[in-house]
Amino acid sequence: MASESALTASSPQTDKVLYDVAEPGIATITLNDPDTRNALSPEMLGGLIAAFERARDEQAARCVVLRSSHERTFSSGANLGGFGADAPLVDKHFGSERFVGLFKLIGALGKPTVCAARGHVLAGALGIALACDLIVAGEGATFGTPEINIGAFPFMVMALIYRNVPRKKANELLLLGERWDAQQALAAGLVNRVVPDEQLDATVADWAGRLASKSPVIMRLGKEAMRRQLDMPLEDALDYLRAQLSLALSTEDIVEGVTAFFEKREPVWKGR
Repeated sequence: MASESALTASSPQTDKVLYDVAEPGIATITLNDPDTRNALSPEMLGGLIAAFERARDEQAARCVVLRSSHERTFSSGANLGGFGADAPLVDKHFGSERFVGLFKLIGALGKPTVCAARGHVLAGALGIALACDLIVAGEGATFGTPEINIGAFPFMVMALIYRNVPRKKANELLLLGERWDAQQALAAGLVNRVVPDEQLDATVADWAGRLASKSPVIMRLGKEAMRRQLDMPLEDALDYLRAQLSLALSTEDIVEGVTAFFEKREPVWKGR
């Protein structure tokens, strides 16, 4: 396994986000600022954007795991000091652009993403988790958007929440500012699976390994189709998806997958 390291080279220099790629093609991005409970500072957000861009561009990375090095907190969310800081409004507006860019980047990554939710997943961090394709939660995890309790509101995060949770449950989360435990989050559809805390890493590794074993080109086409058809009218979605099926049928990997199935062997993907 490659050792974890802070981002280097063309990426912003920060030890608050660690990046590692290990066999079988799993890139791990780790929030690593325990002194602030992984508060989403500009430095942290910049490091996350750089890490996901690196995972997107590295051929060796076929699945991405997002995790925290903190035992009790995934992330406490945005740095609240920025809300009341004595700074021009335009600076605050442009500062929030990092969240938008990160949400879009994860959604359009072209590679499957799994969030390992351990401890508190709050505010903007909940948006980052929901931008991932799958969330596995430890049984001690909690989830919430407490912004309303301090006179703010989770404006950008709600876009992700409403796309993952039934509307009435989303309203409950946004308006009451309460925290959900892992089982409540599971019942609401906020997470995919809840496991004992001591099994979280193993469960995430199992899912990530299975995802990384799929055809990278078909995974990319499929993920793009999942994202693009989401808000289309039904007829438009069907026409678009039919075209995507034809595109998938032109790849070498779909031929290899079918051939391997009939030959009762594991496929050897070429990624084209």
